[in-house]
Amino acid sequence: MPTDVDRQIARSSEYLDRTRERYASLKARSKRRREAEILRRLGRIAVADIAIVIGALVVGWMVPLGMGGALLVMALLIAATLALAIFPLAPEVTVETLTQTPLKALPVQTEQWLEKRRPALPAPARTLVDSIGVRLETLAPQLATLDEREPAAAEVRKLVGEQLPELIKGYERVPEPLRRRERNGRTPDQQLTDGLKLIEEEIGEMTEQLAEGDLNLLATRDRYLQIRYREDDALG
Repeated sequence: MPTDVDRQIARSSEYLDRTRERYASLKARSKRRREAEILRRLGRIAVADIAIVIGALVVGWMVPLGMGGALLVMALLIAATLALAIFPLAPEVTVETLTQTPLKALPVQTEQWLEKRRPALPAPARTLVDSIGVRLETLAPQLATLDEREPAAAEVRKLVGEQLPELIKGYERVPEPLRRRERNGRTPDQQLTDGLKLIEEEIGEMTEQLAEGDLNLLATRDRYLQIRYREDDALG
């Protein structure tokens, strides 16, 4: 018969297994995103360089380029390659652009927005942001087939595109020295962590309901998150 020590060891082993699985998932996700980013950049560089070479051949067919023309073509190739390798592929994601983002692209855009803010968050919040990223990656394929006109789509957009960014922006407005000062029983750091935990759980439930095709349940959910801190006492 298992003793208390055996049960404690079993619980510890389960926790370690879950932690290893989560770490492996986050690492794999980060690797996939880096690889996708590199491939997109290489693709754009290839297209730009081919366009420059074809343009040079067309012009050279009509007018001899000479040494000066060849050097100009080389300079254009170098400039295009460096520009596309260094500068962002797309404009920076903002809270305002998230509200206009098509539903199927919302998880990816939200994840990119979160990654920019992650370094400035407290350690527990960074862990939850990573977990939310995994949740969003799971949610993305389901949103690709969800009609924007469905009430369920509005609930997803409210949570992912509005309430999540508002929570983090509210935290960022709190002066850094006050973020660990207790107010109404909790610090802003704790309020942020609690809010992110709730959002992570809500995204998980939404994902399950979408997977089960239970759009009615998702559309009529009445548990609105208390994270806007209109208790702006809360983060204010």
